[in-house]
Amino acid sequence: MIVKVCGMREADNIRQVDTLQGVDWMGFIFYPPSSRFVAEVPAYLPQHNKRVGVFVNATCDDILQRQKAFGFDMIQLHGNESPDFCKELSSHLKTGRQLIKMIAITSSEDLDKTHLYEDCVDYFLFETKCKGYGGSGQQFDWDILQHYTGKTPFLITGGIGVEDAEKVKAFQHPQFVGIDLNSRFEKAPALKDITLIDKFIKQIKP
Repeated sequence: MIVKVCGMREADNIRQVDTLQGVDWMGFIFYPPSSRFVAEVPAYLPQHNKRVGVFVNATCDDILQRQKAFGFDMIQLHGNESPDFCKELSSHLKTGRQLIKMIAITSSEDLDKTHLYEDCVDYFLFETKCKGYGGSGQQFDWDILQHYTGKTPFLITGGIGVEDAEKVKAFQHPQFVGIDLNSRFEKAPALKDITLIDKFIKQIKP
């Protein structure tokens, strides 16, 4: 199971998460209204985890400039980006760079839009629908995802905390590949609680 820790910013905290066994991807948010916005390149960047740049309705040029500065392995699109935009961005990314598209969920009807992106992204990230952009810290009903019949693998995010270890382990779907952790594992915005993350991972990755 892939474990992505998102909303990173502080160099020492990035280094701590990077050395935790069981963390696979680390996300950096480039959306100025976010309390986890990354304004400059940290003094330390992940050496063991895949680096994921998270963008909301950004231009291709902005994404590519950030990708060059941070050395991103993956790009996560968290806004209203169209399938055509995803295809355009992919054409500019180096071979091997992968795209993640967030789909906000409240009902099974929200899954219909995944059909539009099947051929132009590598992963979906199913998130709790909320006003604006960014996480609500709340979970949606994961049973809705049983209606997902696409072939693109997905991760789940939104309000996952250390108390949800058994729920994560029990969830089954042929395309379910991982989870995205953020606010429920923080001491403050963009400052992760290493002890909590380690405890959680040891429960879901025995």
